[in-house]
Amino acid sequence: MAKNKTKEVEVKVKKKPGRKPKKKLYFGMEVQDAIVRYNALDQDKDQGRRNKIYGEEIHPAFDKLCENIINTFKFSYFDDVYVDVKHETIAFLVTNMHKYDHTKGSKAFSYFSVVAKNYLILHNNANYKKYCTHSDISTIKHSMGMDDGKQEHFSEFIIELIDYFEDNVPSMFRNKRDIDVAYAIIELLKRRDEIENFNKKALYVLIREMTNIETSYITKVVNRFKKEYKSLVNKYESVGTIIDKNLFF
Repeated sequence: MAKNKTKEVEVKVKKKPGRKPKKKLYFGMEVQDAIVRYNALDQDKDQGRRNKIYGEEIHPAFDKLCENIINTFKFSYFDDVYVDVKHETIAFLVTNMHKYDHTKGSKAFSYFSVVAKNYLILHNNANYKKYCTHSDISTIKHSMGMDDGKQEHFSEFIIELIDYFEDNVPSMFRNKRDIDVAYAIIELLKRRDEIENFNKKALYVLIREMTNIETSYITKVVNRFKKEYKSLVNKYESVGTIIDKNLFF
């Protein structure tokens, strides 16, 4: 009987639950140390090691940091979709990573939180002003990076621009996906008088609907157009046309 009572007592005695292990911080001191090591390496001689450190130890923290800031502050005046805004913010952090100096006592988490937040606030406020003051024709130009400052010549210029891009798309792009996006952009330029909403976000939606292609690929083509556009604006301002008249002789 004594043995049985002992067993019953043993069954009733329970161990106190231990403390749950703390979750690992996504941007702790190990990330700060990685940033310090990254900055200490030579950009030319140690690019491979820098890429490895960034990809494995820094990028996940930057990605989560930007995600949290965007979701917390709910910035309302970005034309780009959420993913693009986050990628642009991460890219801004990377380009400014060399400015971080741990010897000044600032924690990397606090430092880059402020950098990311200020970047987003600055662009959000700029976009807000743009929404308040835009006109139809200037907004479509700005959305595509097309703002030559000469409104009176835009209609003539855009006609030549469409012809130029139509002729040169096959030489500018080799990938079928990029070519499809390029012709979709040209089609929107042709139908500019029919489009009610000219902001960048709306244009991207239209292009996605026309091509079923992701925004990142659309951005790639738009950036190529914008680069070409700058040289064409300079040519138009210099000689009054972007058409090579020598082709007709």
